[in-house]
Amino acid sequence: MIERMVFGAPAGPPLTERLPDPAGGAPLHVHRDAHVWTWAAAVAIAGELRRDLELHARCRLLVSPSDTIAPVFRALSRAPLEWERVDVGLIDERWLQPDDPDSHAAALRRHLLVDHAAVARLEPLTLAGRRLEDAVAIANAHARQLPNVLVLTMGNDGHVAALFPDSPDYPRALASKQDYISLDASFSPDAGPWTRRITATPLGLSRGLSRILLLRGEVQLRHYEVAAAATDPATSPLAAVRLAGGEPLQVHWCP
Repeated sequence: MIERMVFGAPAGPPLTERLPDPAGGAPLHVHRDAHVWTWAAAVAIAGELRRDLELHARCRLLVSPSDTIAPVFRALSRAPLEWERVDVGLIDERWLQPDDPDSHAAALRRHLLVDHAAVARLEPLTLAGRRLEDAVAIANAHARQLPNVLVLTMGNDGHVAALFPDSPDYPRALASKQDYISLDASFSPDAGPWTRRITATPLGLSRGLSRILLLRGEVQLRHYEVAAAATDPATSPLAAVRLAGGEPLQVHWCP
């Protein structure tokens, strides 16, 4: 069953509705509005990090930045954690210099690595002077250290990470036994001008010790519901991620 929990109700206990879930997945947390969703998501991520920091000397957080979840990152940056013990890595990246303002690394510096989180250690996926093949190899080497917390997002076209289903490299990503590959996104309108990407594969995205998926809007909810019922990984990127195995996705959605 999918459990929908609406947080921030005016009074009384949270409203809970149970809907059929063919996949028997984790609860879908449905939040009243973007403000409640932002803070609930930040609290959920911070809670996972705090638990891991109690058990390990260091904690690894992998994220996929987007304009949609920038407010979540800003809220998370204010969490009173031992951020100096947190390594922040990327689920995917545009083939840009790490200091390019359009890179995902730069987005993390603007929105997450500020306030309390300014002392966290960033693991960029691209390095000056490195070839694309070198960057992918380095990403796969880093991936030997499992992420404690993995935060996923989705595009309105259904892509997750940089797994664009209309890419000629998409079938290779689904079949890959590596955590990261390079991907040609030139056939994907949602990719914009950044057509070369480094992305985690479904296998790589299965390795998070805890996994959180942040969704907004009816279009993304429909993609999620299709993926939750899918039995074929080719159905959608999210279906491929779910069917690759791993910890259940903790899903937070708002209209």
